Amino acid sequence: MALRTLVYKTIKWLDIRNPTPEEIKAIGTLYPFVHPLNIEDMLSPNERPKLDVEDDYIFIVLHFPLWDALERLTRAREVNFLVMKNAIITIHDGSLKPFVGLFDRCNSDPTTLEKLLGKGTENTLYNIIDALVDYIAPILRKVDSNLQKIEETVFSKNSQDVIREIALVRRDIIALRRIIRQQVPVLNQIAILDHPILPEDSDQYFGDVVDHIEKARDMIDEDAEIIVSLADTVNTLANHRVNEVIRVLTVISVIMLPLTLISSVYGMNIGLPAQDHPDAFLIVSLFMFFTAVGMLTFFKYRRWI
Repeated sequence: MALRTLVYKTIKWLDIRNPTPEEIKAIGTLYPFVHPLNIEDMLSPNERPKLDVEDDYIFIVLHFPLWDALERLTRAREVNFLVMKNAIITIHDGSLKPFVGLFDRCNSDPTTLEKLLGKGTENTLYNIIDALVDYIAPILRKVDSNLQKIEETVFSKNSQDVIREIALVRRDIIALRRIIRQQVPVLNQIAILDHPILPEDSDQYFGDVVDHIEKARDMIDEDAEIIVSLADTVNTLANHRVNEVIRVLTVISVIMLPLTLISSVYGMNIGLPAQDHPDAFLIVSLFMFFTAVGMLTFFKYRRWI
C-alpha cells in the first residue's frame, strides 16, 4: 500500500493506492461508523459505480477511462471516495495521471493545497472528480483522430487493413461508451444530493461536472454512430468489389462455354464439316474467335460488363 496524507487546518486527505484487504479493514477500525458493506465494496476490484449516502459520510464508486496503448483499448479504472465532514479518503490503483498529478501539486505547492482543502472536503471531492472527468477529453480526441484516419482510408483498395482498424476502434468506442454512460447517473445523484457534507451551492459545481460528462457521453454516442456508418460503408465497398470479381469471372465462364463445346465437338472421332480442309484449324479458330467477340459485344450492348 502507498498511503499519503495531506492536511490543511482541520481538513485531511488520505490517498491510498493498491491497498491490501487488511489495510482496507483498518479503515473500518479507524472510522467505525463506516458501514461494513461499504468496506466490502472497497475490497471489490470490480464494483459498479454507485452512491451510498449515510448520516456521517458519503461513499462513492466511480470509473474513469485509461488508454491501454499495447492493446489499443480503453480500460476502466475504479476510484472509491469516502467523504466525511473533515476528511476524504480516496482509494485507487495509482494509474490515473490527473489524480496522481493533483495530489503531487498539492504536496509541493501550499497555494494549491489551500485551494483544494481550504474550502472543505466537498470542494476537494469536486476538484478531484472534475480533473478526472476533464481527462476524458483527450481520450475522446484520440478516438476522433482514429475515426478521421479511417475516413481518409475507407476508399483504399486494401480493405483488410481498413476493416481491422474499424474493428479495433469500434471495440475501443464500445468500452469507452460503457465507462462514460455508467458515471452519468451517479454524478447526477451527487449534483442533486441534499446532505450536510455538501453545502447548498455545491450543486452548481457538480452540475458543471455533470454537463462535462454528458457532453462526453454525447460525443462518444456520436462516435459510435460514425463507426457503424463507416463499417457499413466498408462492407458495401467490399461487397461491390467481390461482385465485380464475380461478374468478370462469370463473363469469362460464359464465353468459354461455347468455345469448349466447339472444341469438344471437333475433338470427336466422327465426320464433321470442313474437317478435311487444309485450313480446318484456322477456320475453327476464327469461328471460335468471332463467337467470343460476338458474345462480348452482346454483353457490352446489354451493359452487363
